[in-house]
Amino acid sequence: MSEGDSGPGPRRLSAEPLDVSHLAANVPFVVRTIVGTAVLGIGVNVIGVAIVGLVVGAMNATASDHQLRVVLTATVLMVLFSVAAGVTVAVVVQRRTLRWLLRGERPSVEDAVRALRMPRDMAFVSVALWLFGGLVIAIAATSVGEDRETVSGISGGIVLAALCCAGITYLLIGRVNSPVARLALAAAPPTTAPVFGVRWRLLLIWVLTTGTPIIGLVLVLTAPRGKTHLLAVGVVVAVVTLVLGGGSTALAARSIGAPLRGMVDALHRVGQGDLDVAVDIEDAGEIGLLQSGFNDMVEGLRERERIQDLFGRHVGPAVAAEAISGGVTLRGEQRDVVALFVDITGSTRLTRETDPVEFVDMLNRFFGVVVDEVEANGGLLNKFEGDAALCVFGAPAELEDCPTAALRAARAIRDRVAEMGELEVGIGVAAGPAIAGQIGAASRLEYTVIGDAVNEAARLTDLAKRVEGNILASEATVLGATEEERQHWVTGRVMRLRGRETPTHTYRSVVPDDDDAVGPASLARRISDVAKAVADFPQHGTYHRE
Repeated sequence: MSEGDSGPGPRRLSAEPLDVSHLAANVPFVVRTIVGTAVLGIGVNVIGVAIVGLVVGAMNATASDHQLRVVLTATVLMVLFSVAAGVTVAVVVQRRTLRWLLRGERPSVEDAVRALRMPRDMAFVSVALWLFGGLVIAIAATSVGEDRETVSGISGGIVLAALCCAGITYLLIGRVNSPVARLALAAAPPTTAPVFGVRWRLLLIWVLTTGTPIIGLVLVLTAPRGKTHLLAVGVVVAVVTLVLGGGSTALAARSIGAPLRGMVDALHRVGQGDLDVAVDIEDAGEIGLLQSGFNDMVEGLRERERIQDLFGRHVGPAVAAEAISGGVTLRGEQRDVVALFVDITGSTRLTRETDPVEFVDMLNRFFGVVVDEVEANGGLLNKFEGDAALCVFGAPAELEDCPTAALRAARAIRDRVAEMGELEVGIGVAAGPAIAGQIGAASRLEYTVIGDAVNEAARLTDLAKRVEGNILASEATVLGATEEERQHWVTGRVMRLRGRETPTHTYRSVVPDDDDAVGPASLARRISDVAKAVADFPQHGTYHRE
């Protein structure tokens, strides 16, 4: 039989070692939690037994040595039994919590709820063991001849000590168990307010840790005649009451104050624009609901910021800001705008001669320049049209000096594209009234401008590719600009553009080596411009005689 065949006989285990690295990584954390819980739980209750024993012994100093010896022996045995039983019960009750902690797994909702009950479970175990021990000690005291009054006093003191230790155990275990509680609440955050909220929990803690010792003090001071050291015992009980009351109040205040301080700090960070913040959910009650709601709110703000960023990338920051502040309708309106149209020269040839990936990268670099300069001058890159772009100044956001901003942006785009050395462009700029608003269907809208200025800018762009400086602007645009900006422009031709009955007086941008004086070079350049425009007459328009 081959080694891989199966046959009768015992099944051999795989030689591959079991991967326990994830268990080993979680063992220190689990051990610290268990040891801390055990030490605090056992320590609180042993201290409580010691205080009750001293109080009972001092008040019954006249009892015989045999009686005291029997009661003390029964108390020691019950303490040892309670420690062993308490640890065993705690492990059994929380065994599923230990399992997912060791494995590093995400707990189920049921397991998370069980882990959150650990402080309450340990408090119940403490009360149960105290009551059982009190019953045993009462039986032992009765068996050695203690009177009914003494046995009743011992039993009453044990009951009060049980309630007090339960309250302290609940607070301390809750403090030590907070890392486990955070893990559990991360898996099952609170969704509804508990029946007993913060107010009732604080009241219950006060009753157990402060009210109960006060009752014990009253019982000591009103004990029947014949009891010894009443004044000294009363002082001790009063001191214990003050210490327990102050400690429990500090623990309760910290359990509320620390999460609230964390919330305040997180809110301050959100107010400063930091949305990469979240708070740990540390409570299963109202505070946990507040923390969970805060995290949901910040997540909503992050989602809103992502949507706004995406929206702005599609429609432009100006349109996005206007839509967010005034609503998404952006109804149609008449606006005086300046349209800037920019187009690549010879793009058809470039698509044939350039690798597709390289061509797209080149286009993206070109459009990056256009976006930078248009937005730097307060305009809106309204839409991409293949290898061209329509930019608008004066809509949707108001702009104080649209002509100057548009002409300055046109010159900057031309200069930066020339520095890149990859492309040649033509730019047309025209001013005039236009209708601006959202165009499309209810499910798909696009903000745009429609009007003669847009058409005029598009026609000028085609002609600008054949003009020195590669920019043509309408007369209305240049005359509407500042004196400083007009220094960069010289009078061009009067043209009759396709689709327009009125002749268009144009201006072209001055280039560094431009010679505006009338001379052979200037005359030759102008004749060349006329010849190129006439050759393109069927597509673009005609020159109008001055």
